[in-house]
Order: sequence, then structure tokens, then C-alpha cells
Amino acid sequence: MFPRGADIRLVRGHLEVYEPCDDSFALVDALLADRGNLVNHQARFCMEIGCGSGYVTTSLAIILGKENSGIHYFTRDINPHATRVTQRTLYAHGVHAEVINTDIASRLQKRLVGMMDVIVVNPPYVPTPEEEVNCEGITSSWVGGYNGCTVIDKIFPVVDELLSDTTWLYMVTLTTKNPSEICLVIRRKVYASRIVLQRSTEEESLHVIKFWREGVDDVRDKDIMSSSLDLGS
Repeated sequence: MFPRGADIRLVRGHLEVYEPCDDSFALVDALLADRGNLVNHQARFCMEIGCGSGYVTTSLAIILGKENSGIHYFTRDINPHATRVTQRTLYAHGVHAEVINTDIASRLQKRLVGMMDVIVVNPPYVPTPEEEVNCEGITSSWVGGYNGCTVIDKIFPVVDELLSDTTWLYMVTLTTKNPSEICLVIRRKVYASRIVLQRSTEEESLHVIKFWREGVDDVRDKDIMSSSLDLGS
């Protein structure tokens, strides 16, 4: 039996840091659902954009485990409290990552252009006034600006620079954001996509979408959940 992810009892917390919630669990479960492909992918560099408590990056490292012990993990968050909590969560699980306090990935881009093999992101998607987008503390983990898409729109150009030719990007989105339309928009940027996981909670309906550069072979669905919806072909 392979590891299921981070031990929630060892995930550290802070009043100004987003705790693992339904969207965090959905993202980790999507990575678990695609674990066979991820292991075979033989990634060298992985990044989480917006690490919060460190639950997702820690889980990814544990999911990949010894088969991929040479991976270098990067995490970033605009919230300095989050980067400190992430470091503590990683340490509690015996996982190492380069944790950086920065907006999106600005300080990393020049150094890591074209290097990331796996990127995971649970972006802020709650519709809010635009002036709240640059707020500090825990509020930065959910404020999405107009239609909840302002931060997502900022993330994709950064991700596009960081992606290697064989990168896989896993992103959480709401059903109300029309994930099929998101896939079509990103497809115009020469990305194929697949909804890896769909989950409804009491408060929202979530999708985790996997993107990859079109024309690069993807390991097909043997480890994808039966509920997956292929939008890449």
C-alpha cells in the first residue's frame, strides 16, 4: 500500500494561514488518482504556487516517495506566515523543499524558466473587489478579484514560462468557473487538458484539471479515476 499523503496531525497551522480544506484534499486526491502516471513521469523539479500550510507539497513528495527520491521541490507563497508554516510541516514529515516568500513566482522565474516538470496550484477563486487582490495574510488565499479569475489570469503566464516541454500542471477550479471553458481557453495556448477529479461538497463543486503541452504524449488513463472526463482529445 503506497502512502496516502501528509499526516493531517502533523500539518502545522497559524491564524493567518489557510488550513487544509475540501479544495486541498481534492487536489491531493487527484494526485493520488494520477500517481501511477506521476511516478512514471520521472520528474526532476516540482513546484506548488501558493503553498499555504504545506499540506499539498508534503503530500506530493510522500505520494511520489522513494521511487522519485531525486526530485527537487519548490514552494512559494505571498504570505510570509504561510512559508514559515510550510517549512514546519515539511520538517515534521521529513520532506525537504525550497520555500520562498514571493508574489506568484517572480523571484524564481529567471532561474527556473522551462525547468518545472510538475506544478500544482490551488488558486484563490472567490469573487472579490479588485482592490482586495493584493491584500496580506490569510485573505490572500481566497481573494480572486473580478469573477474570481484575476489571480488565475496572473498565474498562467508565469506557469507558461516555468513549464518544461513535458510539464504537467494540476489546478483546482470551481464548477461555477466552467472548467470546460477554461480547458478550451488554455488549449488555444497549445495545452491539452483533462479533468482528473470532480467532487461536490456542501459548499461548492470542485474540479481538478490536469494540463500538459499538446503534442507531448501523456500516459493514459489506467490510474485516473473512472469519473475523469477527457478534454484533451
